[in-house]
Amino acid sequence: MLRLFDTLTKKKQKLLTREDGKVSIYVCGPTVYDYSHLGHARVYVVFDTVVRYLRSTGREVRYVRNFTDVDDKIIARAQERGMDPMALAREFIEAFAEDMDRLNVSRADVEPLVSEHVPEIVEVIERIQEAGLAYESDGTVFFSVRGHEAYGKLSGRNLDDLRSGARVEVDSSKRDPLDFALWKAAKPGEPCWPSPWGEGRPGWHIECSAMSTKYLGVDFDIHGGGMDLIFPHHENEIAQSEAAFGTAFARYWMHNGFVNLNAEKMSKSTGNFFTLRELFAKVEPEAIRLFLLSVQYRHPINFTVEDHGEEGARFPDLEEAQVRTDYFYETLCKLEELLAPMKPPGEGDVLPELLAARQSFSEAMDDDFNTAAALAPTGELFRLANRLMEEPTFAPKKLRRRTLWRLRHELTAVGDVLGLWQEPAADYLSRRLEVAARCRGVDPAWVEERIAARAAARAARDFSTADAIRQELAERGVELMDSAQTTRWRFA
Repeated sequence: MLRLFDTLTKKKQKLLTREDGKVSIYVCGPTVYDYSHLGHARVYVVFDTVVRYLRSTGREVRYVRNFTDVDDKIIARAQERGMDPMALAREFIEAFAEDMDRLNVSRADVEPLVSEHVPEIVEVIERIQEAGLAYESDGTVFFSVRGHEAYGKLSGRNLDDLRSGARVEVDSSKRDPLDFALWKAAKPGEPCWPSPWGEGRPGWHIECSAMSTKYLGVDFDIHGGGMDLIFPHHENEIAQSEAAFGTAFARYWMHNGFVNLNAEKMSKSTGNFFTLRELFAKVEPEAIRLFLLSVQYRHPINFTVEDHGEEGARFPDLEEAQVRTDYFYETLCKLEELLAPMKPPGEGDVLPELLAARQSFSEAMDDDFNTAAALAPTGELFRLANRLMEEPTFAPKKLRRRTLWRLRHELTAVGDVLGLWQEPAADYLSRRLEVAARCRGVDPAWVEERIAARAAARAARDFSTADAIRQELAERGVELMDSAQTTRWRFA
């Protein structure tokens, strides 16, 4: 039975969905005024993996992730650039999609934009007004926080403590400092739409209530986002949604932990961040995804940065993840080469280590999507594959063959869930070699020529020449890996 940690109840709960075999998920998407950084990547890698795993278990998933394309930050950035705010938002929506594609983050089933859902937002605000929990002041509509008795149930915040000064927007047009804007009156030069209260635009929080309920209904299954959204965004979502629809909003709440840079919270507001595009220039995107999955999603993950002067920043955690990613692909490439000439075996037993590792993977994912724990048995599957390939006598021939074929299937299935090793292994390794060769000033064509000469020498039983070529390559940092089918190479 799959269990997840529910932020609202503060404990793990069995996943009991609205409809058997179906899961509805809404995740708060980005506010598109800049390029995405590692903190954004964690949110969307986490929930992409959640969706992938749910689908792998046979569940039908409807996944909605929005874009906030109407917001104060977007307007401010557009004014700095002297451009239209909506054009700026479109530019960064495209950039976000490109970055997520590189991280193997699949597109959501529905990706609504605030700008395209203003009528639905207005309708929800009108419902809140009819319930007596919203009021208009000079064209701006506010939610009356103290009118919602359950306010604070998600975050555990106390209203009196909040009034004393915690994260409250001061505005003389409010009846209470705790109240927040559902609709903002138009200002010169800002995007605006017609409404019963005059020209204006939506407040931040109301957009998700309107879009989630439009596409999933009020009592959808899982609402997710980063931990920074618990208060005030998700707290406000609950209050306004329950006021509008008169029923509980969302069944489970999931929040991922922060990404800390050198033990400090990563934040654009402090400049303490690196964009994904800066990181992509240093390591493979899949290594970044592996790093993000190496810690259970609810816990903070520390991202270490070292200053190497003129060489620029180094990222030890990502470099370690890069080494592991290369190892995974090297193993998969060897496995493909070994199995290519073989016919698939018939049904029969496989090594119990394989079955145990696969079971452990599923148990880890069923335990609140614990990818950190799931990576341990994943490593066992790769180690088993390498041992079977390198030690032919490790298992009887037929058992070894069946296990290797089953391993290929299981590694593909695990990779599909984790969003890893999605590229053909030979293509990945070839690209990695080209990059490394350019950095080291080694011509890959020369390496291939020397490998061919070595193969010819070995065929002629001229082993001294073959050994001399191996040594020549080693002096340039090239390590050779021989198999029964071919010789591959990498930089040591």
